[in-house]
Amino acid sequence: MENTPLDSTLGKASGVRRIIAATRYSMQGLVRLWREQAFRHEVYAFCAGLALFAIVGAAAIDYFIFLILTLLLFCVEALNTAIEELVDRISPEISTVGRHAKDLGSFAVFCMLTANGLFVLYVLAKTFFRLH
Repeated sequence: MENTPLDSTLGKASGVRRIIAATRYSMQGLVRLWREQAFRHEVYAFCAGLALFAIVGAAAIDYFIFLILTLLLFCVEALNTAIEELVDRISPEISTVGRHAKDLGSFAVFCMLTANGLFVLYVLAKTFFRLH
C-alpha cells in the first residue's frame, strides 16, 4: 500500500521545538502576506492612524482598540489571501464557486476595513466634539 501525506513517518515537534516551528511558519506567512499590495496599504494606514491619534491626543484605550481591530483586519486579509491562493491552485479556470469564494473573502476584508474606518472617525469625532 502506498503512503499518503497523513501516513508520514516524521514525528511532530513538541515543546519548545514546536513553538519555534510554529513561529517560523507564522513569519513565513507574514513574508508571503507582505507581497500583497493590499496588506502593505493596510500596514501604512495603520501607521497613519497611529500618527493621527497622536496628533489629536487620543486616549490609550483608543490606541488599544485600534490595534485589536487592525490585527483582526490582518487576520482576515491573511485568510482572504489563503483562499485566493487555494482557489487559484485548485481551480485555475474561471468558475462560479471560485469567484464566490474570492468575493466572500474580499467582503470580509471590506467589513474589517469599514470597522477600522468607522472607529477612526469615532475617535476623531470624540476628540473634536469632546464626546465622552
